[in-house]
Amino acid sequence: MDVIIREARTDDAAAILDVLNPIIESDAVAFDAPLTEADERGYIASFPSRGVFHVALRCGDGRLVGFQSMEPFATYTSLFDHVGVLGTYVDAACRRQQVARRLFAATFATARARGFEKLFTYIREDNPAALAAYAGQGFRVVGRAERHLRVHGLYVAEIIVERFL
Repeated sequence: MDVIIREARTDDAAAILDVLNPIIESDAVAFDAPLTEADERGYIASFPSRGVFHVALRCGDGRLVGFQSMEPFATYTSLFDHVGVLGTYVDAACRRQQVARRLFAATFATARARGFEKLFTYIREDNPAALAAYAGQGFRVVGRAERHLRVHGLYVAEIIVERFL
C-alpha cells in the first residue's frame, strides 16, 4: 500500500482513534478502555517536542491507516536522553501491507536526527503479530516482565524489545 508519512496533528485525533480504539477493544495492547477524542487531542497537543509522532495516510483517499509514537524514555534526568519508547498501531484491514515498515523507517530517521540512539517498547506476550513486526525491524528481546498486566482477572507478561539506531 502506498502511504504518505507525516507528523501527527491535533485534527488527526478522531482518525487516530478509528485505528486505536478497535485495537484497545481487542485486548491486544496495554490500555484498559477506549480513548475519547478529547483525550487524544490533549495527548497530541502536549506531545514532547523531542518526540516523534507520525501518521500514515493512504495515498488516493488520504485515510489514516496507522500511526507510530516515540517519546523520550524519561524526562527527570538527562541520563536517558538517547532512549525512546515506541508504540506502533496499524488498522486491522491494512496490516501486512508495508504500513508499519514505512512508519518504522520514518521514525528511525527522525529519531536519529533528534539525537536518539536506542528505541524500546513493551509488547504483550499474547500479541505474536506485534512481536513479529518488531523483530522484522531489527528489535531483539531483552527481557520479560512476568505478570505485568492484569486483564479481565488474568495476568499477562510483557516482552521487552530494543533496537539501536
